Amino acid sequence: MARGQDAPEDLSGKATDTDKKSKRITKESFKRAARVWKFFRPYRARYFIGFIFLVLTSLTTLAFPWMLGKLVDAGGHKYFDAINEDAYILFGLFFLQSIFSYFRVTIFVYVTENTLASIRQATYSRLVRLHMDFFSQRRIGELTSRITSDVTMLQDLFTTTIAEFFRQIFMIVGGVTLLALISFKLMLIMLSIVPVVAISAVFFGRYIRKLSKQTQDKVAESNTIVEETMQAIATVKAFANEFFETLRHKKSTEAVVKQAVIGGKARAAFIAFIIFCMFGSIVAVIWRASILMAKGQLSSGNMFGFVLYTAFLGASFAGIAELYATLQKAIGATERLMDILEEPFEEIAIKEIDAVPANLKIEGNVVFSEVHFNYPSRKDFNVLNGISFSIKQGETIAIVGPSGAGKTTMTQLMLRFYDPTSGSITIDDKNIKDYPLSILRSQMALVPQDVLLFGGTIKENILYGKHKATEKEVEEAARKANAHDFIMSFPQKYETLVGERGISLSGGQRQRIAIARAVLRNPAILILDEATSSLDSESERLVQEALDKLMEGRTSFVIAHRLSTIRKADKILVLEKGVIKESGTHEQLMQIPDGLYRSLSKLQFELN
Repeated sequence: MARGQDAPEDLSGKATDTDKKSKRITKESFKRAARVWKFFRPYRARYFIGFIFLVLTSLTTLAFPWMLGKLVDAGGHKYFDAINEDAYILFGLFFLQSIFSYFRVTIFVYVTENTLASIRQATYSRLVRLHMDFFSQRRIGELTSRITSDVTMLQDLFTTTIAEFFRQIFMIVGGVTLLALISFKLMLIMLSIVPVVAISAVFFGRYIRKLSKQTQDKVAESNTIVEETMQAIATVKAFANEFFETLRHKKSTEAVVKQAVIGGKARAAFIAFIIFCMFGSIVAVIWRASILMAKGQLSSGNMFGFVLYTAFLGASFAGIAELYATLQKAIGATERLMDILEEPFEEIAIKEIDAVPANLKIEGNVVFSEVHFNYPSRKDFNVLNGISFSIKQGETIAIVGPSGAGKTTMTQLMLRFYDPTSGSITIDDKNIKDYPLSILRSQMALVPQDVLLFGGTIKENILYGKHKATEKEVEEAARKANAHDFIMSFPQKYETLVGERGISLSGGQRQRIAIARAVLRNPAILILDEATSSLDSESERLVQEALDKLMEGRTSFVIAHRLSTIRKADKILVLEKGVIKESGTHEQLMQIPDGLYRSLSKLQFELN
């Protein structure tokens, strides 16, 4: 059982906080992240217009305290005409600001959503074309996080972060300028106190969030213990380990208390800091302003405006620090996305193949010549060692052997999921590397052991073999796959939703849908990878009948553990540790006295 250890990904497949840590902004990281500019470039003119509206909203915001100060001065001197005039101006400012804000937001949203759509499309298009080795070394949750969480982080970057970053800088520069016009002496005092306090509060707050997260992690560890114990309660009781689990949970909850108290003390100190420093700094500014007022060096309206500008600047300094942290995270997210977009990919055309050129049409004569192979992630271990055999058009070749012998690897090389380390594979006297990948794979069909259907309808899943097929062709394929009868028994028939991964269908039904899909594709080469190994006897009979129809006239590669299903094969290859130990028909192999095939066949017969 797990003991609450950290992992790069949780059980749901979602990226953890470790994966989302902010990345320090350096010249190199900024340069790498700037590669996202190519997606942003088509909308740069519109985004610039949005920035103009951003500047206008900032100007109206800066004008607000100034006009409010004038209104206070006019009230103090009982200038009623000036009071009304200043009030009208303020209402006008609010109206203009609302108009500017509307256009700023709508323009930024338009640019951001179009840019993100381009990034999502490019990332997904690249993902589906990446080499199989890329997927074998990464988790699905990690890749899903790239195209969801990281892109969402970019959404915040383009919509608010960049705009707010420049807005806060503009507010600081403009605010300091206006403060200097009101009172240069008072401005120097304010700049020596408020920015330092505001930025200190941000970093203090970040430390408290870190402590809070640590407390949440401790609570999660405690919950994990409860979950593990409940799931394995029979084991706990069978070993009389109730005392052990109780003690483990007690220690975990005590750790939660200890961590929570530390966080509570930090929060208390933060509150005390805010009360004393933040409010104290404002009082200090007002105290100095009051002295200047008493000396006749500052009017009440200017004092009022100065305090408002001080509050604006404090918020802007705090905002800059927070935005910088957000920018760090966005830089990391952008780099991860750009890394995917720069991964080497398969040369596959992103369009449907309507017709295969005559010179690239496959008949199905396959030859393996001294094929050696090791996976890129395990270069020190050879999976295949000098595999050589040939198969003529329309023949069936079966591949058997112990688990890990390299059977599935051979079919993966046929589909060019990987290329041989050495040696060659030819189809119709032509190296498979000379066929365009899309053309090559469009003339093959795979029926795997574990069929994963898409979450749409039965019809949509069958059409995956040939998207432009007619309803008549779909039905005919289903009949050949022994699937039509059970499909018609459903209320929605071919429009029946199969559920996620085909969960609403039985194993035999999913298998026959996969066969119907292969029938519709009408491949020259058929690959069956343990297609009946996990089925009950009746389902196996129906599936085997469908497979027999499907294999007629096609070059077929059959990987099988149940040797009874491949006795009629034209040739059987017996693999062991990546080497062909035996080769021949069922009858020939059974004649070898101490042969591996004969031993496997005898063992299965005895088990049955």
